[in-house]
Amino acid sequence: MIDHGHPQLSIRKQCELLQVNRNRLAPREPKRTAADIEIMRLIDVIHTGHPFLGARKIRLDLRDLGWRVGRRRVRRLMRLMGIEALVPQPYTSKASPENPVYPYLLRDRAVTRADEVWCADITYVPMEKGHAYLVAIMDWHTRAVLAWELSNTMDTAFCLRALRRALAETGRIPEIFNTDQGSQFTSREWVGELERHGVKVSMDGRGRWMDNVFIERLWRSLKYEKLRLWSYRDLPELEAHIDSWMGYYNRRRKHQALDYATPWSLYEPATGMPAAA
Repeated sequence: MIDHGHPQLSIRKQCELLQVNRNRLAPREPKRTAADIEIMRLIDVIHTGHPFLGARKIRLDLRDLGWRVGRRRVRRLMRLMGIEALVPQPYTSKASPENPVYPYLLRDRAVTRADEVWCADITYVPMEKGHAYLVAIMDWHTRAVLAWELSNTMDTAFCLRALRRALAETGRIPEIFNTDQGSQFTSREWVGELERHGVKVSMDGRGRWMDNVFIERLWRSLKYEKLRLWSYRDLPELEAHIDSWMGYYNRRRKHQALDYATPWSLYEPATGMPAAA
């Protein structure tokens, strides 16, 4: 809503026109150096290959790659990237009353049909200058990616765009929607959108990446099969490459776990959606 780079209207003037309290705006992200961007790229490579490593061991890997960085810097950059070690952790904080955490509904549940469970997750994508965040909506049973969105900020708005796109383009509503406990997915806007459609909200246990394992595998495949092979100057170029790979993943990539069927070949008959051109 507020455009920090608007060529004519200052932030103050935009706030006055929109009747928004300027003091309530989220702080702008601090500028990052070229070294920070390169370190974040390497952290993403290390984390994708070994998601159980925390800041301490990632720092050691970075030292092996020639980067003498402190643990605090690695931890700070990991927070900016929205990642943490995917291992069980003690629950040390209470949920805000405004952002309640919902129970995990899929434990010991056999998901046997399309649209029984959808899931979503966000991943960090480095570019030549800066980075982007990618969110995807996936059908749990068929592994089909129903919608995805890119953004240069990790906010709730682009997650909602992906959710609304998935609902509109499939014409279907899942019984359960599972995510992690990220602030985007515990927000009132996200939970409210699901509840308005009568969807049950499910959330992973903190640090339990196996609770949402299928979409974690999607990120690993996307990065190793496509994103790591190219360099991206801007969001449109990155978006074009992701769009190409997602089409391949849905309609051509055969999965051993699906008895060598493609995700869309299983999801499409279940929804009655038209075949792709």
